[in-house]
Amino acid sequence: MTDIAITATDLVKVYPGRGRRRPVRALDGLSFAVPVGRVFGLLGPNGAGKSTTTKILTTLARPTSGAATVAGHDVLRQADAVRAAIGYVSQGAGTDPLLTASENLEIAARLRGASAPASRSRAVELLREFGLEDAARRPVSTFSGGMRRRLDVAAALVHRPRVLFLDEPTTGLDPEARAAMWGEIRRLSAEEALTVVLTTHYMEEADRLADEILLVTRGVSVVQGAPDALKAALHGDSVRVRLVEPDAVAVRAAIASVPGLRDVLVEASGVDGVLAARTDDASTAVGAVISALDAAGIRYGQVAASHPTLDDAYLHFVGHTFGDPDTSPTDSKGAAA
Repeated sequence: MTDIAITATDLVKVYPGRGRRRPVRALDGLSFAVPVGRVFGLLGPNGAGKSTTTKILTTLARPTSGAATVAGHDVLRQADAVRAAIGYVSQGAGTDPLLTASENLEIAARLRGASAPASRSRAVELLREFGLEDAARRPVSTFSGGMRRRLDVAAALVHRPRVLFLDEPTTGLDPEARAAMWGEIRRLSAEEALTVVLTTHYMEEADRLADEILLVTRGVSVVQGAPDALKAALHGDSVRVRLVEPDAVAVRAAIASVPGLRDVLVEASGVDGVLAARTDDASTAVGAVISALDAAGIRYGQVAASHPTLDDAYLHFVGHTFGDPDTSPTDSKGAAA
């Protein structure tokens, strides 16, 4: 039995243009592998290709070229087998708001081929596991956002899948509901031995949940590894300065004489921007950077120094901060990153 749950090889997805719109190359040769029983994070900004990848792996979209397997089944030639082996929670709601929680789960189980008694039994089991027993007979329309998302995940598990896809499952949730969802995902991975594929644009979420992360930008894979390993690849501390109405050329000139800075990046867009750099001695570098900016009359906001974070790892490997994938950052020499 293979120890790899998912493989993707040179996936390309091009959405054709319409009218004056040009074709969109959502995936551009994306390749990766997901070990069995891991929480695997697909991390990237909006438009990076995360949702397109998920749609291909769940048979909801066909790649323009390339190949992929899920639970040992080819997503194109064995689509039915893939669907039987997976659960999928999309960004939108997956349950009927007019039905009760129990009714939603029972229907989901029946659609997966379970008998009526087995469906009722599975619904009771899942409602208990997800802390929704007291709300079992309430219409889903009366649920909070966090409760709805937990029910969506429960519905995806009625047939005990081998792989669970969660497409940005905590978007729009408040911090308390997000933390509760994180707990459920970790529980599922530990207790159910599921392979969980999590797409997210929340750095903290990926850092907290994923055993392994794939950084994606512009439809290509950048680097894959455990969050701690990605952060450990960076040495020294991070210095970040929030810039106000920045002039990138002036900022670069101002900090050119600050000793000990490396991997310097300046991003400037409209009224906001960021100066990011690495250093072996953050306490000394922060003061020197502030003095240099003050002397040049450059306006700035928050100044922070920290040990390497996943944001820093993203900046290091991708070449720009975690924002729009079309961002065109510049380094301290003014070259395109």
